[in-house]
Amino acid sequence: MVILVSGKKKWKTGELAKLTGLTIRTLRYYDQIELFSPSDYSKSGYRLYNATDLSRLQQILSLKDLGLTLEEIKSILADDTYNPIEVVTLQLERLRENIRVQQKLLKDLQNVSEILQTKETLTVQDFTNSIGMMKKSHENYFYGRQKNIERQFDRLGEFLSNHPSHQKRRK
Repeated sequence: MVILVSGKKKWKTGELAKLTGLTIRTLRYYDQIELFSPSDYSKSGYRLYNATDLSRLQQILSLKDLGLTLEEIKSILADDTYNPIEVVTLQLERLRENIRVQQKLLKDLQNVSEILQTKETLTVQDFTNSIGMMKKSHENYFYGRQKNIERQFDRLGEFLSNHPSHQKRRK
């Protein structure tokens, strides 16, 4: 059930959990560690979240997806110089790379499928060529993923090294 208050939608914890795919336990834990707290409470004491809260949760999940700890996320979001556009840009680059790798894998597998469909019986040579193509595709996929992860860690390192609270911890 969505509660309308002053024209704004507000969600209870269970509703937010269903909406986001997170568990109620996770949302309560985030509140307990003061990472993500509701903007309001109902008269009955239910936590109520609004669209601004959803935006913050998206930022938390984006930073978590980039490999940051909850403590690091909390610190970054508390910083006045935090720029969510940088995080979204990192995520977009990561997604584009994943799409590129998946498209390459799809193309390679379509080629294998065409080879298999055009011949009634496969020769040993055809079979080994198919296996070689799949193996190469598999290797390229993981090599691409490794390089992408390395680039993401480099960018994340740059992002963190420019973040004042991370610099304090390193001293």
